[in-house]
Order: sequence, then structure tokens, then C-alpha cells
Amino acid sequence: MKNHISIQTKKENVVLKIEEEAELRQIIIELKKRIPELKKLYQEDTTPILVTGKVLKNKEMEQIQELIKKEIPVEVEFDSPKILGLHGIKKTFSKEIATSETKFHRGSLRSGQKIEYEGSLVILGDVNAGAEVLASENIVVLGILRGMAHAGAKGNKEAIIATAAIEAPQIRIANLIKEIEKSEIEEDMIKTYAYVNEEGEIVLE
Repeated sequence: MKNHISIQTKKENVVLKIEEEAELRQIIIELKKRIPELKKLYQEDTTPILVTGKVLKNKEMEQIQELIKKEIPVEVEFDSPKILGLHGIKKTFSKEIATSETKFHRGSLRSGQKIEYEGSLVILGDVNAGAEVLASENIVVLGILRGMAHAGAKGNKEAIIATAAIEAPQIRIANLIKEIEKSEIEEDMIKTYAYVNEEGEIVLE
């Protein structure tokens, strides 16, 4: 069976590297099997464990931390961001998210409102100017997007933004920002879809 976790001892910590494509179920099963290996490293050592590689959701980090700490009294650190947004992104990655956990918000968002979700977000209404929507995966707005939308807000460049019409002055995908000129949002040039192309640029269609 293929290993999804590699363990490396360094001077300042023990690095537990998880493959980006590994699913949580696979990670937990393999981690349980490799706990004895980790325990041996901690017979006389209490340097922290650094979990790296895969960008994890907060609840995934909690499960991994709980599993390790149950067996080994050691500090567990993660290089995955705990917050969504540009300042939280430490690295970008490309991961297929055709299927993802999705949150639905009924109604429009007015100025000053902000919604964040670790997964995909569907807004059943408009996102008005001054409102913010952040998702670690896709953003779908059934109405008009006039406020700020940041998809892939933990670094995933495969994330997309889809809406009835993009009228926002700026949109974000992963660590990329696209300033939208007024000429791009004129009525006869309605844009409804944003994604990152092969050149690493945000494209509107």
C-alpha cells in the first residue's frame, strides 16, 4: 500500500509530511499505524512535530493533533493556515474540487457583512458592494457580485467564482488579485465566471 505520510527528523522538529492528494480517512489510518514509529523518536526527545505538505482544513488539523497528542505528549504545529485570506496563504497549490463541502446562505449580503467557509459557498442572492465572501474552495453567487469574493482562500488555484454577473471592482483566487476595469463590467460584456488559467492569471468569461 502506498504511503501518504513521510517522517523526517530535523534538529528543531520532527517533520510529518502529508501528500496533497491524501484524503483525511487515509491520513488517519496511516497515522494510527505509524504512531509507534513516532513514539520511538520521542523516548528522549520533546521537539515539536511539524505537519506539512497538504493544506488542511481546521477540523482536519484538530483531528490529526488529537490523534497524536492522545499517544504522545508533544506540541503539534501545522504549516497550513488557520485563517482564510491573502495574509493566511503560505503556499499555493492546485487540487481538483469538483466535489466539496458546500454551505448555502439564503438572501443577499449587504455592505459590512462577511461570510467565511472552509469549503464552497453558495449565496442565494446578491453580494452587494462592501460585503465580503471568502471560501477555501469555490464561490457561487446566484445574484450579482458587487462586493469582494475570494475563492481558494487557503491557496487553491483550482477554485472558481461563478455568478449571474461580476460587477465587483476586484476579485481574488488563491494568492492572486484581479482589479476589474469598468469597461470589463459593462452591460454588453457581462462576465459570469472567473478562474486561473495555465499562465497563472485570473480570467473572466
